[in-house]
Formats: sequence, C-alpha cells, structure tokens
Amino acid sequence: MTDPTLLASLEGQQYLVLRPTGPVAEFYDNEQASLRRHLVGPISFPNTGHVTLRGFYEPTRVHALRDQLQAWAATQPPVNMRIEAVDGFPTPFQILIARLERSLVLVDAYNSLSHAMDSTDFRRIGELPIDEWIFHLSLIYCSTLSEEQWRAVLARSRRNLATPPSELVTQAEFVWYENGEEHSETVPFGRPLN
Repeated sequence: MTDPTLLASLEGQQYLVLRPTGPVAEFYDNEQASLRRHLVGPISFPNTGHVTLRGFYEPTRVHALRDQLQAWAATQPPVNMRIEAVDGFPTPFQILIARLERSLVLVDAYNSLSHAMDSTDFRRIGELPIDEWIFHLSLIYCSTLSEEQWRAVLARSRRNLATPPSELVTQAEFVWYENGEEHSETVPFGRPLN
C-alpha cells in the first residue's frame, strides 16, 4: 500500500489476513480491473486481494501480538478459499466484494482465533460474532458515490458465480502499519489438512 492518506488512517493498527495467490487472486485481479474500467468518479480500492480474519490496535506490542498469532497459526490447517459471488455491503459502507463460501475450515479458523484472543488483553478492532461476519475480499470502495449511484453500481455488479474459483491457502499474513509504512510477515499454518 502506498496511499499516504490511507496509510495515515491505519497507523498503529495490525491485521491478520489471508492473501490468495492462485485462482482466487486471478479472479480478484480480473474482476477489480473490470470494475475500475466501468466505474466513474472518485473510488478507491485495495492494492491486493485479502480476507481479513482480525484487526488489532497494539502500536506498542506489535511483536508480542505477532508471537501470539504465530502460536495460533501453528495449530491451524490450511484454509480452502472459494468465491461464491460478487456482492456488496450496503450504505454507509458501499463496498463491492468478492463474497466467500462459509466453509467449515474458514469458520473454524475465525472461531479458534477468537478463542485464542479471548485469553489476552490485545485490543481487537472491527470484530463481529461469527454469525454476523461475512468472509470476503473487498474489490472497490464506493463510499464517495451517492446512494443512488451506489444502488445502480451494485445492481450491475452483483451476481453468483457459475464456476467459483477456489484455492488452498497455507499461511496467513500479519500486516502492521508503523511510521507511515506497511509491514508484513507470513505466518504459516502448521497443522495438516484432515
């Protein structure tokens, strides 16, 4: 990420994300490029596709948090990521997303991460109960569009995928924002897939 305004808004935050590199990433890149060609006006978008598992605000305990997340990841199997639809989050968010299938392994990863964090005092941000969480990759941020423009964009873009792309993700990525820069480390999953 290189946008100074976005980097400043994330200062001091950390995220554990899944970052696809195969068929899901290819679909994401193609879909985002297509949407960007057809949308007019001031929009923004992530530089790369990722699925956020958790956000944190621990600017002075980045390494301790990383160690805790590595310990959690060592007990996790790889995660199958499968995109089932292009969808969107409603106003006021107005984000076009690639919505993922709620696979058992993905739900278990989210739940086990919640349980692992419950015994700590790390500050979590944006956390929702699993029943409310929608696994997704954000494609385009459309919050600058009027509500009418947003409804039209969503209606044109929303669809189920006839041939959903999928891939097996064998690691997470720990991302943190410090001194106006994005930093990241891979966090391998340590348990074999059953």
